[in-house]
Parts: sequence; C-alpha cells; structure tokens
Amino acid sequence: MALDPTALSAFITSALAEDIGSGDHSTLACIPASARGKAQLKIKEDGILAGMEVAEAIFRHLDASAIFTPLKKDGDTMQKGEVAFTIEASVHTLLTGERLVLNCMQRMSGIATLTHQYVQVLKPYHTRILDTRKTTPNFRLLEKEAVRIGGGTNHRMGLYDMIMLKDNHVDFAGGIPQAVARTVEYLQAHHLDLKIEVETRTLEDVKQCLATGKVDRIMLDNYTPDQLREALQLIKGQAETEASGGITLENIVTYAQTGVDYISAGAIIHHAVSLDLSLKAM
Repeated sequence: MALDPTALSAFITSALAEDIGSGDHSTLACIPASARGKAQLKIKEDGILAGMEVAEAIFRHLDASAIFTPLKKDGDTMQKGEVAFTIEASVHTLLTGERLVLNCMQRMSGIATLTHQYVQVLKPYHTRILDTRKTTPNFRLLEKEAVRIGGGTNHRMGLYDMIMLKDNHVDFAGGIPQAVARTVEYLQAHHLDLKIEVETRTLEDVKQCLATGKVDRIMLDNYTPDQLREALQLIKGQAETEASGGITLENIVTYAQTGVDYISAGAIIHHAVSLDLSLKAM
C-alpha cells in the first residue's frame, strides 16, 4: 500500500501541532521571518533509505515554495557520508521542520533496513515477510510504508480492512465454526468484501477452518517447523497460510523451507533501531 496523501497530511498536521505548540520560540526569537536558507540531509550510517516522500511533504506543508532536491530515493542503499537531499526554503521552515523530518526518516530507515535483511534471507524461498499491527500509535502509516520500502509485504492496515479471528475471538465466540459462521453473516449483512483469516493453535483447529470453506487465510501460530509441515499437508492450497510466533532472523529459514506463504513478524517494526541522519545548514 502506498502512502495516502490525506492520511499523510493529517499526520503531519498533528505531529507539527504536538511539536510547535504555541510557537517555535527558539526560531522566532533569533531568525527574521524573511530569511531564507539551504540545508542538506547527511547520512551518517549505512542502511536502506526511507522517508524521502515524507520529508518533502513536511517541508512543503510548512512552505509551499520550498525547493526540495532529492539526490537519492526511497529504497536506495545508503552509505555514511552521502547526502540524501537538499532543501531550500525559509529558515523558519528548515528549523521548525527539522526534528519531525529526522524523527520520521531515522525511524523509517531503521525499519526499512531491518525488513530488507529479512527479505534478503527469504529470497530463495516462496515465503514472504509480513508486518503486523504491533506498531507505534499514530505512526503506523509511516512504519508500514517503511516495511514496504524495505521490500516487505503489508498485512492489514487496521481492524477495518480484513477480518482476523484470533484466539480470543474464537474463545469468546464458542469455537472456530461459530466465529466463522457469524462473521460470514455479518459481512453479508453489511455488504462488506473482506478476507477472513483465522488463528489456529492445533491441527484440529486447521481442520475446523477447512471444514467451514469460508476461511481465506489460516494463521499457524507458534507451530514448530515440523508441525507447520503437517498443517500445510492438510491445507494443500485450500487457503493462504501464515506462520507466526517465535520466528526470528536467525531461525526464519527453517520456517520458510516448509513452503508457508507468509511469515508475520512484529519484530521488523518494534525491534528496528533508528539510523543516524542529520540536517545541516549549507
């Protein structure tokens, strides 16, 4: 999924309001409103670059006349010492937007870099890496965009764009057959076209999912690779398959070797470390 301009604009407005408050008094106090300047984004750590589109949108939000000159693009390999872009705008724009641009780009580049590592390991296999909803509140839009930039695949964006019946849904509903039947009725009644995914904990759960004939994807949660193979033998392409739980960069190949369609890993977002970037006056 690409960045939605309306959602991005709303994020920028909210983030700037949080930071600026009653005013960027440091800048207002010592820089004339008419002053213009130029700055460059310096790369101080190797990795995968992410957030260029976001940076441009932030600066243009503050100054429609800003001249943003990209020297690299999202998804590019970046090396310490390189320059990602130059920006010419009012000095107020440069100083007020600096921290938000850096916060976004450093975090996004860290996620894209870690995601890229997973993607590279999975290259020889059918399996693709998925993100999850284990994201930072109000920053999900950019974290998931960073996953996409790093070569990963986005799972559902939120609770609204896919049905996922997890263990608690199943338990509260009284079982997989009941949960799926009610879900199908709900979707029909509300004229919703959403895929249904069900989390399973045992091979018996898998059989129940298949028996409904209504499950689009089966999540195989906390299965060992051997258990995963057994489940895939039962499923035989009748539904998409997703493995999750306890899967790391170190052991992911053993899971991919089973032939599972997807592996979901919250770690590609919440274990990512922000990379070092800086905006410097020219």
